[in-house]
Amino acid sequence: MPGFVSPLAPEELAGLACEEEVTARLVLEKGGDYPWQLRYGPFDEQDFAGLPQTHWTLLVQEVDRHAPAVADLLEAFRFVPNWRLDDVMASFAVPQGGVGAHVDNYDVFLLQGLGRRRWQISHTPLAENEEMLVPDLDVSMLADFSPDEDWVLEPGDLLYLPPRLPHYGVALDDCITYSIGFRAPSHADLASGFLGHVLETLDPALRYADPGLKPPRHPGEIHPEARATIRAVLRRLVEDDEEIDRWFGRFITLPARGSYPVPPDDTITARALRAVLRAGGQLRRSAVPHFAYVTQPDGGADLFVAGEAYGLDPDLAYAAPLLTGTAALDGDTLAPHLGDADFVALLADLVSEGFLIVQEAEG
Repeated sequence: MPGFVSPLAPEELAGLACEEEVTARLVLEKGGDYPWQLRYGPFDEQDFAGLPQTHWTLLVQEVDRHAPAVADLLEAFRFVPNWRLDDVMASFAVPQGGVGAHVDNYDVFLLQGLGRRRWQISHTPLAENEEMLVPDLDVSMLADFSPDEDWVLEPGDLLYLPPRLPHYGVALDDCITYSIGFRAPSHADLASGFLGHVLETLDPALRYADPGLKPPRHPGEIHPEARATIRAVLRRLVEDDEEIDRWFGRFITLPARGSYPVPPDDTITARALRAVLRAGGQLRRSAVPHFAYVTQPDGGADLFVAGEAYGLDPDLAYAAPLLTGTAALDGDTLAPHLGDADFVALLADLVSEGFLIVQEAEG
């Protein structure tokens, strides 16, 4: 990314790490109470004042949720669906700072924003049952790391790592690296999430019954008729494809770390919102991964935003790709639809929930 300039300075990143709603960690290879100590935020200025000159790293998750300039980085990665994007994590490291050799379970792009960082990688993916870790450390560090290639990344350089590739980054001087991560829910997460949904929506009055039961020949046998009934009960739980789609849309757009958008202090009417947009204002999404949709056979759509579902009739279904797409939500993009009362009401509802953020025209 030639000419790239870090949208955040180290001081700004440290300031974010001091905020209550931000997830932040400090990794101290040296200078802590013991080697490779992991500390959790929120921090304060004194936490940073006593740190050594070398061998530590500050990690801040979901920086895109808190800094619009960082959120703009995600636009370069919209060649994948919104729901596969996770967040932008920013790490600031002093010389020799790092988190040790490790693997991630998902794709990641590493964009160097400030300073230089040396990356060593192994091209051989490491299966989970092969992952041997150094015992008794706060961080998950590979016990055996044999790199076969390395680079020094400077501002604007980008490194892509597929899942499960061992890698190790070390700062050569004060540096900031932006990690653009992708969501890859485990089958266990999908199963537990969906089954939890099923339990919440299942009618508790439903119960097994066999009114045609006959005296068994062998009392200890679970006979074929009973087995068929039980199988049918369980299969019915997952046979509704549209219900599975609606559940997944809500599930996958939920804020990954519980960082729900904050509703504005003052509500805005549809009329006032229309006026702001016609005057040159625009809307900003709370986070790109919060927005997704599925189309319905009748031409309608289900719009999912931060775990909430909005059923859109066929006449309003155009809003789903518009609100989740790559176009800026400004007056030019939205102008053709500002005469649609249902569309503007939907926008006002999303603004009132904090899912869309109003930015009035400057001046």
